[in-house]
Amino acid sequence: MCYNDRENSIQEMPVTDGNVEYHRGAGFSEMPTVWAQLLRGRGAPGLFGREEKRDLNIYKISDIGELIRENPYVGRGIVVGKSKNGKNAVTAYFIMGRSANSRNRVFALRKGVLYTEPYDASKVEDPSLIIYAAVRAYGNKLVVTNGDQTDTIIEGFKAGKTFEESLESRTFEPDAPNWTPRISAELTFEKKDFSYRMSILKSLDAAGSACARYLFTYPAVAGLGHFLHTYVTDGNPIPTFQGEPERVEIPDEMDRFTETLWNTLNEQNKISLYVRYTDLATWQVTERIVNKNQ
Repeated sequence: MCYNDRENSIQEMPVTDGNVEYHRGAGFSEMPTVWAQLLRGRGAPGLFGREEKRDLNIYKISDIGELIRENPYVGRGIVVGKSKNGKNAVTAYFIMGRSANSRNRVFALRKGVLYTEPYDASKVEDPSLIIYAAVRAYGNKLVVTNGDQTDTIIEGFKAGKTFEESLESRTFEPDAPNWTPRISAELTFEKKDFSYRMSILKSLDAAGSACARYLFTYPAVAGLGHFLHTYVTDGNPIPTFQGEPERVEIPDEMDRFTETLWNTLNEQNKISLYVRYTDLATWQVTERIVNKNQ
């Protein structure tokens, strides 16, 4: 997909036409679905009644499928990293949902922008937190978020602000008692390489009285990516993400990465997935979209 209109042109990235492929949600074979052991303590009973020890290898790079398999609800998730061969900047974004309103969505590309859109417009109850631009490019930057802060960041860039400065006007989502975090990522491309930053804005307490702001800055390292998602797992209220973005493997094969993500997200709650590979030598962009609703 080319970003060649004036507003969204990637000035330092002569992007050539990429390929976009849409797949039915049922198009990929079913795989057994375990999930991140964030809440399990050393020698303490695990969330599923097993005694497990926490892995203390802080530099471990995990298979993302192992982090989300059997987790019923990680919410919305962003992955950013560099492919193992060092040739591609990789990003992915997925959405999940529990309510009928949330599940009534699809991903769609329009003029180089990825949007969440209603699958059946007649059934939309409240579009405020579920319909938005999720992926946009501006100059030599690519922005990926889980809400309408995508537009806030782009407008900030136009006003000369940085990624984090643009987010200063935003907080977590006003969906008490969950207080869903706003998660965002910025990729900056230059000299046939890139760096990236990730942000999470989350409630400081159960009352939603203040916003805690976390920013993570990374160089692009071949084979390494970072995974940031809104929730630990399902619950009432839903427990929000804890700690640093998780270190995950980024494979060279785009279809393999797409299938791993889609096949290990919870079958009942997954809605849509977007995966994007950008060739760092040619700036060619290749994208995949998988929608459960077709």
